[in-house]
Amino acid sequence: MDAIGFIGLGQIGAPMATHLLDWPGGLCVCDLRAEATAPFAEKGAQVGKTPAEVAPKADVISVMVRDDDEVRNVVRGILSTARPGAVVAVHSTIRPGTAEALAAEAEPRNVAVVDAPVSGGFIGATKGALAVMAGGTDDAIGRCRAPFGRWATLIEHLGPVGAGTRAKLARNLLQFVAFSAAAEAQRLAEAAGIDLTRLANVVRHSDGVTRGPGAIMLRDTTAPLGPGEPLYEVLSHTRDLGEKDLRLALELGSELGVDLPFAELALERFAAGLGLASAKDGT
Repeated sequence: MDAIGFIGLGQIGAPMATHLLDWPGGLCVCDLRAEATAPFAEKGAQVGKTPAEVAPKADVISVMVRDDDEVRNVVRGILSTARPGAVVAVHSTIRPGTAEALAAEAEPRNVAVVDAPVSGGFIGATKGALAVMAGGTDDAIGRCRAPFGRWATLIEHLGPVGAGTRAKLARNLLQFVAFSAAAEAQRLAEAAGIDLTRLANVVRHSDGVTRGPGAIMLRDTTAPLGPGEPLYEVLSHTRDLGEKDLRLALELGSELGVDLPFAELALERFAAGLGLASAKDGT
């Protein structure tokens, strides 16, 4: 059983590592803050003061630090003392090129680097229900599946090194654009005299049922969709409803004097995003 290292015990890293405390091969943790490693030491984990101290004690090493510079420093520290055959999994959201460059540095040392950013935040990490977007070789990802399975319920192998990070950037684009759109929706609702807390309850409930924006991510291509294709009728119906409701929201915004730039852009691009022509232009 591989020994596990975990470097970076922040808001998400700490609960991820907590699920590994009873890992049969043993756990060695590292963080710049002694107060972060102390609870792990009390529960039997080894503690390395630096990444270079963790590396000789672990076969699969997770890295969950802040940014590209910290990832480079940590991974290079690991490489200075890593066991041959070790796998370094970077969970931080960084530039894809950083992961690719570090993988190239690690290869002559017989160490594999995979980029494996996660989605699900603190709640997902605490529940052990994160999603992993992984890039790397089949062998390296295979070595990671069992330890990742302690804190994740979905592990998607998306391609070579860098693919995981590219997927994470696309996923986060959706998330943060949606946050901005949510703020616009709140402004409209507030101007209309709607209780924002009650509206939020409705949004969270209905998204839990419909799965939110992910519900329309049904195709394996963004190419235009033609009549007779399996999803044409379903997405045409979605387009018709979406365009109608966006126009109604824009009318309400105009009546209330609320600027709705996201809604205007969504109406302009909604049909094309589904692979269809706008209903007003004909199907």
